[in-house]
Amino acid sequence: MQNADLFSALNLIGTFVFAVSGAMAGAQRRFDVFGILVLAFVTAVSGGLMRDLLLGIVPPTALANWHMLAISMAGGLAAFAMPGLIARMRLSALVFDAAGLSAFAVLGTQTALDHGLIPLMAAILGMVTGVGGGVARDILTAEVPIVLRSDIYAVAALAGALVVAFGPALGLQAQPASLIGAALCFFLRLMAIRYGWNLPTSRAGQVADRSDRG
Repeated sequence: MQNADLFSALNLIGTFVFAVSGAMAGAQRRFDVFGILVLAFVTAVSGGLMRDLLLGIVPPTALANWHMLAISMAGGLAAFAMPGLIARMRLSALVFDAAGLSAFAVLGTQTALDHGLIPLMAAILGMVTGVGGGVARDILTAEVPIVLRSDIYAVAALAGALVVAFGPALGLQAQPASLIGAALCFFLRLMAIRYGWNLPTSRAGQVADRSDRG
């Protein structure tokens, strides 16, 4: 598979799985069909829109052709058409989200490298690309964005992005570096879901509670 084919595949995969993730979140909150489709589209394209706008890519890829909209609608309709299955798929929703996170973190990093960013900044932009869809989904469903909670989420995206960004310095070509980076991000996110891996949280709330009781 050529590099261009791999990155096109990652873009399509990321778009579809994030669309399904957004649609499932909407279905669980009893959105109507239009709301589910809107949420599917916004979740699928927000990370890429942020990446393209920051890189000066105009019009953004998500708006330049109809493919992204079609894939997003397909994912949204698939989730809407199977409500019984959706009710039993809360864990699967997290897996879909992890897959989208991995695909877009890698794709965002490689796109940034192709536009001349230094590896560290490319990795940061890759992380932003990966988490953008989840942030938009959580905001629209009145949730605290998952990236701001203690779960290993943005850190997983950053770890995968760093592999892509610094892979050439380690002697890796773009394609294997991207596959390894995506696999690492996906693995870290799944392990965080399975074992509850968390980052340290602030104790300020606990201190305030004790002060109020005192």
